[in-house]
Amino acid sequence: MNQNEIAEILNRPHSQELLARDITRLAYVAKDGTPRNVPIAFVWNGSEIVMCTTKNAPKLPSLRENPMVALTIDTEVHPPKILLIRGRAELDVVDGIPDEYLTMNTSYEMTAEQRVEWEKEIRSLYDGMVRIVVTPTWVKLIDFESTLPSAVEELVRERETRQRV
Repeated sequence: MNQNEIAEILNRPHSQELLARDITRLAYVAKDGTPRNVPIAFVWNGSEIVMCTTKNAPKLPSLRENPMVALTIDTEVHPPKILLIRGRAELDVVDGIPDEYLTMNTSYEMTAEQRVEWEKEIRSLYDGMVRIVVTPTWVKLIDFESTLPSAVEELVRERETRQRV
């Protein structure tokens, strides 16, 4: 998939709504060869999905060994809106707390006082974090209006062919 196709899909209104959400599901291959799928907070910076994790997170050795990942961002309503993203995870170890981590946690309902206490606790706990940065190399938006899962699209085409006969 080329970058123009990716940009066209990611710039659609439904995609933009999904990219403004808080949680994605990060799928990767664990060190034992089995699949893992974990919910993780993220931010979209206009070209990359950025997630942050602890420097001792179990997923990091797996991502270093096999950086290919898949992300799912979706809604909980019917019909669901689903954004599927594939890419390569780049790991960036940083001192302190990345700005993205503080940004991605602003949607949680906290009073100003709770926010101050939360940030104080975070800064006392972490001496650094790892930014997991994914640049999309493949995307698909499923909105059940103009786009469907590929297997359902195939069934629709087959039904149309049968009805013409």
